[in-house]
Amino acid sequence: MAVDKRATRLGVLALVGTLLFSLVGARLWFLQTVEAEALQEQVDTTKLRTRALLPQRGRIFDADGRILADNQRSLAVTVDWELLRRDSDREEIFRRLSGWVDVAVEDMERRYERGITDTLLPMPVAEGLSEATAIAIKERVEDLPGVEIVETSTRTYPYAPLASHVVGYMGAITAETKDLYVSNGYTQSERVGQFGIELSMEQELHGVSGYVKYEVDNTSRIIREVERVPPVNGRDIQLTIDLDQQQYAEQALETQLKLRRQATATNPLDRENEFKTRAFYEVDAETNIKEYYPEEVPFKAPAGAVVVQNWETGQIIALASYPTFDNRWFESDLSGGKFEEIFDATDIEALEYDDEGEVIPESVKTDPDRSTLVNRAIQGRYNLGSTFKPFTAYAALSTDLLSTSDRYQDQGTYRMQSVDSDKCASGLVRCVYKNATCGNGRPCVYGSVDVETALAVSSDAFFYRVGELIMENNEQKDLLQQQVGLFGFGEKTGIDLPFEFAGTVPDRELKEDYARRGVISEDEGSGYFTGDNVQLAIGQGLLSATPLQLATGYSTIANFGFVMKPEIIKAVYDAGVPDAAVQGFVDISRARFAEEPNIEGEVIRQVPMPANIHDEIDRGLRRVVRTGGGNTSDFYHSATGEKLFFDYPSSAIPVAGKTGTAQGRNNFPWNDSSAFTAYSIDSSRPYTVSAYLEKSGYGATAAGPVVKCMFLQMSGIAPADSVELSTPLNVDQTFPAAPKKLADTSCFSRRN
Repeated sequence: MAVDKRATRLGVLALVGTLLFSLVGARLWFLQTVEAEALQEQVDTTKLRTRALLPQRGRIFDADGRILADNQRSLAVTVDWELLRRDSDREEIFRRLSGWVDVAVEDMERRYERGITDTLLPMPVAEGLSEATAIAIKERVEDLPGVEIVETSTRTYPYAPLASHVVGYMGAITAETKDLYVSNGYTQSERVGQFGIELSMEQELHGVSGYVKYEVDNTSRIIREVERVPPVNGRDIQLTIDLDQQQYAEQALETQLKLRRQATATNPLDRENEFKTRAFYEVDAETNIKEYYPEEVPFKAPAGAVVVQNWETGQIIALASYPTFDNRWFESDLSGGKFEEIFDATDIEALEYDDEGEVIPESVKTDPDRSTLVNRAIQGRYNLGSTFKPFTAYAALSTDLLSTSDRYQDQGTYRMQSVDSDKCASGLVRCVYKNATCGNGRPCVYGSVDVETALAVSSDAFFYRVGELIMENNEQKDLLQQQVGLFGFGEKTGIDLPFEFAGTVPDRELKEDYARRGVISEDEGSGYFTGDNVQLAIGQGLLSATPLQLATGYSTIANFGFVMKPEIIKAVYDAGVPDAAVQGFVDISRARFAEEPNIEGEVIRQVPMPANIHDEIDRGLRRVVRTGGGNTSDFYHSATGEKLFFDYPSSAIPVAGKTGTAQGRNNFPWNDSSAFTAYSIDSSRPYTVSAYLEKSGYGATAAGPVVKCMFLQMSGIAPADSVELSTPLNVDQTFPAAPKKLADTSCFSRRN
């Protein structure tokens, strides 16, 4: 007989139902009690939307109050975010707008894909609209749903391209920096500093964003304003840069580089090879095909830098870098390949082509000589050549390796004493080092020289000897490194500009690191040898420094041992420094300090510099630029700078300085770079000027004239153009900055 199970089933269903209702009840109790506060907060949050209120960006001035960076009212076209959600609607709106605003649909799409986090802000499609275009778009609103014309602010650079490497430029927040900026209160749609002062002083210039909170409905429409916190505008920044000196430095640098491209270096001749030139490069490693250079090879002279510093306070008066650029490009339309066209740094000579004439992608490389967006004054990685010798001289004198009365008989070459004859004879170790050649093609012979005279005539042999003795006669094998490090070599100067290069002073650790990275061979990186120190002593080898570091080092000699921080910020003011009556200037007298300026400068360290050591070095550097300064007890030699300064007026700022020629690739003379640094010996006009011209030849013939002209200009002798407001940027040009030429180049004169 079948058993009736209905009662059992009903019982089970009743039990299940009771359990389910119990669980639901428990969940409701949990939500209404334990999580009630958190859930209410979430509901309130979804009803509120916060919109950022952006501050007015601070302005940048030069030392005289010229406005280097300003803000200008601008018109932009935006589209309501909600109307862009559907692909078809977005494509149609972009298509209709494209012709009016001259922005490709693809570029608008890229903006959309980049995204904006604040959906209460409409999406900006194009900025910098003309009044006529804005009016025309407004008249067609029925055809352009969700499109609106809004007022914005754009960055302007009234004196561009002057000081572009210093002032810098702005750009969009990148994916890599988005989180950092958003965490600091920025919106993703803001433009921020990317280079120069615009980047290094971003926080001060930006100010503090405010906000307004709205209550919105479920369609995100605003119901009412809940709270408003106004923004705090950015502070105004005044630089130590004097645009009069800055313009002259840029003009002198560019003019001299272009003149050097018309000069040539004599190719060394090989008498044993029918006077064919011995300089060549290998085209094919397997067949060893060699291409010979001509007897005269033009200098490439591609780039350089000039630094003008007040050696008493450390303030930077001018900081020029070439090739330069116009920072207004970054406030214009650089889309559609325009950036690559303007700032192209492709190594043309390295390009290879396939059978169809197309460039092989693997052959596309960057030519560092053509890089524009590099501030070579603080980022240049240069051998210093003989401009480094004063610091080697200090090391020898301060460690008692030499006294001011010690003399050395310079015979034109120096043979290392710490290496035995057999090893030298094997050719495995370089033991003999030569002076630079004189007019007869053989190494110069200077006879009996002391520190002072060795600096005046730039005796390599004298300093080769110092490099060997200071390492071999001391337990501290890095004593030379320690001594030159006191002047700031091998460390950043601390200037308030981004991307500064710290430089390198070679030692065992550096060589090991370079060997691991493949910069040098494993054998070379196996240790730091006496030969390395010999090269370091004359500013060669793996030594690298910037023109700013070189200027700071010479300033330290000039001020008797105070290493000053290179200061480029003169003052920080509260927002809203008023304009002056003269266009392009502000009225500094009505500005209010946000921070009290340090007019005396910041001392990084003090280098012990007794008077006898200072005076010995100083006398040698004075003789460099003095007629007859190169005389020795045995021979007559011109000092390395006397032919350049032969016509230097007595009324000009008196100077002491040093030439330097840094040997380039393969020791070919056309790859030699030119350096010259000098300081004023008049404490009422305490200036140091350092110039470095890449692949431009001897220090006295390329960099030297630039330094000489700078001092003549600052003396009021060399004529200079007045600084004028910029003409509008020609957006059709294909080069980064209009050329600058020194009107009067008579200060470049040099006696043959």
